[in-house]
Amino acid sequence: MIRFILADLQRLQAGAMIVVLLVAFATALGMAVRIEERALRLGSARAADRFDVVIGAPGSETQLVLSSIFLQPSPLALVSGDVLKQLSEDPRVDHAAPVGFGDSYHGYPIIGTTAEFIEKSGFRIEGEGRNFSALSEAVVGARVPMAVGDEFSPQHGLAGQAAEEHHEMSYRITGRMEPSATPWDRAILVPIEGVWHVHGLGLGPGEEGYHDGHDQHHEHDDHDHDEEHDHDDEHGEHHIEAGHLGPPWPSDMPGVPAILVKPRTIANAYQIRGDYRTETAMAVFPGEVLTRLYATLGDARLVLTAIAIGTQMLAGTAVILVTMAHLSQRRRQIGALRAFGAPRLAVFAVVWSELLIVIGLGVAAGIGLGYAGAKALAILFARQSGMALPVTLEMSDLAFAGMLLAVAALIAVVPAIYAYRQSPAAALRG
Repeated sequence: MIRFILADLQRLQAGAMIVVLLVAFATALGMAVRIEERALRLGSARAADRFDVVIGAPGSETQLVLSSIFLQPSPLALVSGDVLKQLSEDPRVDHAAPVGFGDSYHGYPIIGTTAEFIEKSGFRIEGEGRNFSALSEAVVGARVPMAVGDEFSPQHGLAGQAAEEHHEMSYRITGRMEPSATPWDRAILVPIEGVWHVHGLGLGPGEEGYHDGHDQHHEHDDHDHDEEHDHDDEHGEHHIEAGHLGPPWPSDMPGVPAILVKPRTIANAYQIRGDYRTETAMAVFPGEVLTRLYATLGDARLVLTAIAIGTQMLAGTAVILVTMAHLSQRRRQIGALRAFGAPRLAVFAVVWSELLIVIGLGVAAGIGLGYAGAKALAILFARQSGMALPVTLEMSDLAFAGMLLAVAALIAVVPAIYAYRQSPAAALRG
């Protein structure tokens, strides 16, 4: 019987291929939705794992986390610089790092922060590179196509929106971070004081106290006190202390879009979150925000899953119709089998087995296509965001495939019963 089934499938190769493609497409859609949604959850959770508390101005918690941790380009309201100063002096805080946005370079976001942030947030610098220690120095992520020693001028605007370069400010790369599978792999990290300067809030080239990283020492111009005072009046009331990077922060300092806080203990984390949920500040746990975001993603997954199920049902219906039409064309063959003594159960088994084999091949192909599609989307997503998505096949996916095969076995019963009920005489006359 097996030889007969295989020979029959080979003879009906074109029709069988159509059924395989229909089933493969429907299966691949459902499998890709499952795999990609799971990968997005795992990838985003890993990316946020190194950040305990995020503090920003009151507003959207989701946007605060997406912008400060996942570096999604979006303007944020500024939280007062006093908050950063208080956190840096709080004994419950291991370190508090500002995160400043606003500029980019060829689509790669420039993030203003502190050298301490790079050292204490789990980022490692490759080889002989080093952390920045001067206003004009920068550290780049693993996916930024720049090498140690390269120089660049920042471009005004968020990534993808930049238009003009800040020619009065330039940076020299002193280190490259090792891959972290997070959006920070596409970031260019510079001293927050450099970001403040570019936007008229701090010191820079030609100003007293500018720390020139190209010469690795402090240079002082001959500007007198009156000239310096006039410059501060022109650009704003905030003034960054001459030649100083990072904490301790001055009492009067610019605001920042977000502050990433590393508490000393879990209890401290909850205390800090409670203390900084006020009318002027908003403290959040990234994990909690992501959990709510996952619930939204779960709703989206239900919609996509419903679409996939609908596609699978349409494919199943199409398979049945194609098979029934095919059986109508094979009535004489079935009648001949019955006339030569083949029992009804044998005819039932032949038709059922042929259809189940074809559907099984389609499911197997769909699993492969779904995995390949999810992998391709993950690669594309990583190139755009820097965040790696772990695409894997799990036992639940195989169970899903097994469920599809079980449904296929039931679907195959319909045309098999149709063939089973045909009488030899009627089939030969038809």
